[in-house]
Amino acid sequence: MKKVFNNADEAIAGIPDGAVLMLGGFGLCGIPENCIKALVKKGTGQLTCISNNAGVDDFGIGLMLRQKQVKKMIASYVGENAEFERQLLSGELEVELIPQGTLATRCMAAGYGMPAIFTPAGVGTEVGIGKEIRVFNNTAYLLELAFEADFALVKAWKGDEYGNLVYRETARNFNPVMAMAGKITIAEVEELLPSGSLDPDHIHTPGIYVHRIFQGTHYEKRIEQRTVRKLAD
Repeated sequence: MKKVFNNADEAIAGIPDGAVLMLGGFGLCGIPENCIKALVKKGTGQLTCISNNAGVDDFGIGLMLRQKQVKKMIASYVGENAEFERQLLSGELEVELIPQGTLATRCMAAGYGMPAIFTPAGVGTEVGIGKEIRVFNNTAYLLELAFEADFALVKAWKGDEYGNLVYRETARNFNPVMAMAGKITIAEVEELLPSGSLDPDHIHTPGIYVHRIFQGTHYEKRIEQRTVRKLAD
């Protein structure tokens, strides 16, 4: 199976209008920057995006929101995007907010081939309306279904021609569980190496989960909110 593609445009070429996408990252850390820019360039629309957050106005998923390419956003945190807020309040964008742990575990369940999970998060809140509740050891749990994503777009530090991936520090975040869960997983990496170059003990995502891989370019690696402390006198 040929997995290596020349660039993001080639790798995302088969993503159709109306697709369900998972996008790795946390805030602006570890997001598939090149894939997002390629989707913006292509103009793919009516997308359902599953991501921890929705980027900011001029970066990440925010670029797709600005072009009205996203029909529905499934996320945990969306507080840094004014355009997202405007579309939500105007009714232009469908939004499903999910507790962060539930979001991660529903991704993991999809990767493991599990149809659903039970979680205590959301019991007694709007999150639980209309969902099955079961009691285990005197504690109520919600039934949450595993996600079904047509494509997972992830970003890694290093990868090889087999699709094996290594993430760097906190940029790992949601990428491994989403890489497992997509029907087709597209990985962009900062450094693409020949097969056999990676130490097997250092691989975070085995290549069996990855269908397409390419070496990305021009990573901005923005910091969503820079917080520093004053140096002592």
